[in-house]
Amino acid sequence: MSATRSNKPDAVKGAQTKAAQKVARTAAQEVRLIGGQWKRSVLPVPVSAGLRPTPGRVRETLFNWLGQDLSGWRVLDAFAGSGALGLEAASRGADEVTLLEREPVLVRSLQATLTKLKASQVKLQQAEAVSWMRQPRQVGAFDLVFLDPPFDEALFWPALTAALNCVPDGGWIYLESPTALADLPDAPQHAGLIAQLTPHRHGQAGVVHFHLFRRVAADQAQPAGLA
Repeated sequence: MSATRSNKPDAVKGAQTKAAQKVARTAAQEVRLIGGQWKRSVLPVPVSAGLRPTPGRVRETLFNWLGQDLSGWRVLDAFAGSGALGLEAASRGADEVTLLEREPVLVRSLQATLTKLKASQVKLQQAEAVSWMRQPRQVGAFDLVFLDPPFDEALFWPALTAALNCVPDGGWIYLESPTALADLPDAPQHAGLIAQLTPHRHGQAGVVHFHLFRRVAADQAQPAGLA
């Protein structure tokens, strides 16, 4: 292994920090839902460290991948922030949407938004996402889990592992990260985790990479390339 290769984790961590800082500097102060019953509704984006709402063009791409009608779906937005991902799903017909957010200022903002939209199908909980998803009662509880963790907190692998607890075989997991999955720190050590996820789509918008996976049955898991 070359010296350049051995130093890759440190270089990647530095790139992650720079990516997080760049995204935070350019984060919008409000976002609009782009589809469904609440199309064009404005969601406020409070000033909060690490908060970077998923851009409209990324959400548009994501819901082109998933389909425009999510009727009957149970959806978890594990790092809700502005609520853009979870509320986009609810706007497009999802039967049940759960928003998790740990920061009190964001919880208050989300509650005001839910009241304004009269979003009775959306539940909001103040919680630490990874611990919440690990609970036995969440096993297979959702058809789709959104993961958009703070870029500077090294939560990508713990969040993916916990999300696997929440979806059944064939369920969907969406992840945003500052690099392609293969370039995240410790990626080779998580080959077993990745083997349980079939890459469906991968895209990039600026410094943000976004991935959509489907869970595969444990007895069908195969070593998979990382994208």
